[in-house]
Amino acid sequence: MKLKIDNDILIEEFFESTHLLGIVAPIKNYQFIWNINQFLGFHFQVNHNLEIVLVKKSRSYFFSIYEYQIPGSSLTHYLYNNQHDGEYLLPEFKHLDFLWLTKGDDVGKAEIMALQQSIKGISAVQLVTEMTNEKIKHKQHLLF
Repeated sequence: MKLKIDNDILIEEFFESTHLLGIVAPIKNYQFIWNINQFLGFHFQVNHNLEIVLVKKSRSYFFSIYEYQIPGSSLTHYLYNNQHDGEYLLPEFKHLDFLWLTKGDDVGKAEIMALQQSIKGISAVQLVTEMTNEKIKHKQHLLF
């Protein structure tokens, strides 16, 4: 008997109680993280165990994930770099530089809107948009 992994179920479970924001900020990832940590009071750090590797045309592309766990809660914020060496984690959103995922505690609409406004306050940020699961074709690329 063969066991088959049902990617649709994995994706559905992964995205339960999550929110995803797309961010346009044409700066290096370390500069973006520094700005977020300095001005918004987060403490994002790179998590090498979560790094996503995509293989295309027999070449590997590495996408860093930064993580910040809110103390005393099950809410964790993740920041993905959407681009590496001309390849995209979500190719359907090539205009986005970063993806911000909240996962864990359910976050209300008002909190997400406040987070969007805070991110927009950083000078290098040109756009912050909430992304709906239906628009994301390559959801499996975000799984870690």
